[in-house]
Amino acid sequence: MLRTVLKSKIHGAFVTRTDLDYEGSIALDPILMDAAGIIDFEQVHVWNITNGHRLITYAITGEKGSSEVCLNGAAAHLASKGDKVIISSFAVVDEDEAKEIKPIIVRVDDANRVTAAEFNL
Repeated sequence: MLRTVLKSKIHGAFVTRTDLDYEGSIALDPILMDAAGIIDFEQVHVWNITNGHRLITYAITGEKGSSEVCLNGAAAHLASKGDKVIISSFAVVDEDEAKEIKPIIVRVDDANRVTAAEFNL
């Protein structure tokens, strides 16, 4: 049996902008992506703490050092600049590996700078 388990999350990041005219995705500072082990075009879930909206999209690399968290395309309707979000990624693994997964939890400050990256909950 395969199980879908949490691989990583960026907890409490702030949306820096939205772009309705872009085709889709969430653009992230590559420093955030690296800390969470998220790669370009990887599926991510975005949970908006501010308004309760939840969505699934894919990540793309933004400008390094920008602290960018930009929701693009239709997702731009579900967030506003300044909204607090959780960005999570998952892995599909066999049952034995699922028991060993230690998710990476990335914590950020009010400017989306990494303050901690922990390997468990």
